[in-house]
Amino acid sequence: MVAPAWKIEQIRKQVGVVDGKIAPTLVLKNARYLHSVLKTWLEGNIWVHEDRIVYIGDKMPTDLQAVEIVDCAGKTIVPGYIEPHVHPFQVYGPANFAMFAAQTGTTTFLSDNLPFFLGLKNEESFAILDRLKALPFSFYWWTRFDSQTELINEEEVFSSTRLIDWLSRDDVLLGGELTGWTRLVRGDDNMLARIQMAKRMHKKIEAHLPGSSSRTLARMKLFGADGDHESMTADEVEARLLQGYGVTLRYSSIRPDLPVLLRGIIEKNLPVFDHLMMTTDGSTPAFYEEGIMDACIKIALDEGVTPIDAYAMASYNIARYYDMTNLHGLIAIGRYATLNILTDEFSPTPESVLSKGVWLKRDNEQTYDCNFAYQEFGEMNLSFNLTTDDFQFSTPVGIDMVNDVITKPYRVQIATDQDLSLTHDESYLILLSRDGKWRVNTVLKGFANKVKGFASSYSNTGDIIIIGKTIKDMMHAFNELKRIKGGYVLVENNKVIASLALDVDGSFSTVSVTEIIASEKILKEALAARGYNKGDAIYSLLFLMSIHLPYVRVTQKGIYDVMKDKVLLPAVMR
Repeated sequence: MVAPAWKIEQIRKQVGVVDGKIAPTLVLKNARYLHSVLKTWLEGNIWVHEDRIVYIGDKMPTDLQAVEIVDCAGKTIVPGYIEPHVHPFQVYGPANFAMFAAQTGTTTFLSDNLPFFLGLKNEESFAILDRLKALPFSFYWWTRFDSQTELINEEEVFSSTRLIDWLSRDDVLLGGELTGWTRLVRGDDNMLARIQMAKRMHKKIEAHLPGSSSRTLARMKLFGADGDHESMTADEVEARLLQGYGVTLRYSSIRPDLPVLLRGIIEKNLPVFDHLMMTTDGSTPAFYEEGIMDACIKIALDEGVTPIDAYAMASYNIARYYDMTNLHGLIAIGRYATLNILTDEFSPTPESVLSKGVWLKRDNEQTYDCNFAYQEFGEMNLSFNLTTDDFQFSTPVGIDMVNDVITKPYRVQIATDQDLSLTHDESYLILLSRDGKWRVNTVLKGFANKVKGFASSYSNTGDIIIIGKTIKDMMHAFNELKRIKGGYVLVENNKVIASLALDVDGSFSTVSVTEIIASEKILKEALAARGYNKGDAIYSLLFLMSIHLPYVRVTQKGIYDVMKDKVLLPAVMR
């Protein structure tokens, strides 16, 4: 169970409200609301004291002078939506994403801690987490057990001491996601010991098992996995449920599978909606223009899921799975006053949003904003320059980008001592350490045929990715990236075509998500006009280093063969 949120004196005041000694701060009268346990719609008056529901029933307070009264007659109230699998550093950060998400009803987040692990000391990370707690949202976290790539200092970064500190926090609810699960299968007892440690501390374990066989699912269940969000077919959903997994259905910019999954579940007559959750899985900003968990609920309604089941998959089912129903996912006494007021149950985007007793949206107008600082990260300061020597290399092994997530090795046959032609889709690729100490050079096939110079500090590890056809434009893109202190830059013929500064350590931006979306669209349109034809350019950059995907990746150690678990060509010291 999630730790209690109130001190003794606060609880005494809350009881005093019920006893009529203290007035509530807010009453939602004539409320038609979803009771997620009874699975029915009830009516009553909801009393709130500060951030907690203290009474629901027919009565009204005797003293109404200082009470905010909101008449909800004709409206429908549901629990605030929970996003159970957030990657909160996808160009945006945790705070500006939460403010954006709240406008469509998502106010509770279970989030990835990987950038904290890679970029900060634990005490610095925890200072940020504690400040986020003070905002009128609910942030929870999962802790990684591995980097999802090949780090030079993996053992130091992911030490047992650091992991124990994270797992000891009340707001860390799970370990994972287990992108490095193949290490378990290969006999990595260190990884298994970490899973066991998390289980002893009553944390869930989230797997990462796309396309896995029933044998792999069985192995991972024995290793300690509790849930998985990688089902791509209804058969895979059923296979996971059969083996006792918690199943989260995904609707993301990379895998928008939710409609197909729901359709398949209904066609198979599987009575399992009580046991399903939904997620957008850390999508890139522009994907969220259509909504977040409200968009998932709308898809469920459109596919024929009943409203009560649809809302439960975005609230109560998640809270129950993570043992959070004492605070979240249920409109009942003692829970956070985190509610969405809807036109009706068939319109999941709320008119008004209340989160921990604070109005974030009233009558379709945003009513809350804040400026949140991440001073522990600081700015990105690149203290070195590129030279033409950094483009001198010879390699027989290139990387063929088959799609957004799969990259294969191929034999490089073009000359790599000059600018490349715009008539083919092979480009130079450099992974450059952010301290300027090493580089990895190769040829990237399938990214685009007319991108002359592109640089990005948005990557798995915060190192610099440079892609292009023309050495001069690639150097210009890097220099512009250096000037704006991190972000991404597209250059053509010595002119900046698109850019976005990532003001927090070159990793993410604190401007509004709406502004980020506008910049992302400009970049994606510019890349598409220059031959990029994959699904999501932002994810393509992230996945270039991600060794949980087949078959070859570029990492801090060099070009890495995922299937053989070895470095094909090492990084070069500058």
